[in-house]
Amino acid sequence: LNWLIIKLSNKRSFILSGFNETMNFTVPLFSVTLLYYCGILFFNISLVLLIVLDESLHEPMYIFLSSLCINALYGTTGFYPKFLSDLLSSSHRISYEGCLLQAFIMYSCVCCNLSIVAVMAFDRYLAICRPLHYHSFMTKRRLSQLVCFSWLTPFCIFAIHVLLTARLKLCGIKIQRVLCLNWLIVKLACPEADTFSNNISAYVILVINVSHWLFIIWTYLYLIKTCVRSREDRVKFMQTCVPHLTSLIINVTLIAFDSMYLRFGSRDLPQSLQNFITLEFVIIRPVINPLMYGFNLTKIRNRILSLIYLKGK
Repeated sequence: LNWLIIKLSNKRSFILSGFNETMNFTVPLFSVTLLYYCGILFFNISLVLLIVLDESLHEPMYIFLSSLCINALYGTTGFYPKFLSDLLSSSHRISYEGCLLQAFIMYSCVCCNLSIVAVMAFDRYLAICRPLHYHSFMTKRRLSQLVCFSWLTPFCIFAIHVLLTARLKLCGIKIQRVLCLNWLIVKLACPEADTFSNNISAYVILVINVSHWLFIIWTYLYLIKTCVRSREDRVKFMQTCVPHLTSLIINVTLIAFDSMYLRFGSRDLPQSLQNFITLEFVIIRPVINPLMYGFNLTKIRNRILSLIYLKGK
């Protein structure tokens, strides 16, 4: 049996066994998922195009928001097309390379989202707490540097993380989910495989993410302290920071819950519930940002309403 497992592993493919409980309602699940994915594409692409085409929205805050939406498109594209094709297939296999790529996309998407949110918090701190220095500091060049930082840093970190996983000798081919995640691949490593560097890498990523969260918390505590003093600052905070803060709390809660469950959660739960817990960040998060910011940021809301009004005429 061990020889057969190793043989199959050498063929560089995995079986996504999380689909076992979906076979009885494949067509309804496919229809709902396809409709939901189309909704994700519509809302995020619409918001990105709105920001790109409207020159009045060419401000750092809206550029960062469009970056968040692009990140949502990046992450969901790494999951939904494969998931939809698997729903219509009797064979739920994924190649070794495809599995590593999907794991890289999932993790880098989550970390990139956190980096963008941290940069947005810094932007709001400068705009409200240091308004006289804001425009001199937040130049187009600095804006480009911050956007690149929020994308390239997670990409480099998780490229190393996935490369460490790629060197492991595996003795299993079954992934107990409907998608590939790095930790699930590491768990398939042979008993004699050295996973020490993978664990160290995971803790380094954890420290980086926690440092992002601490920076964001510190920034918002300072913002709240500053905004209490002035009615004008309180209005700014309510208009631009509350949607950001609400989105952040939801995202951090989902990431923390998913991470804790993935490593320490019970395996006695029904497979469908385990799948939902794992997929929360590609189900809930991609629709939060366009809806939350679209309805709460005055400029975007007014622009959307004006477009609807013009179409109505």
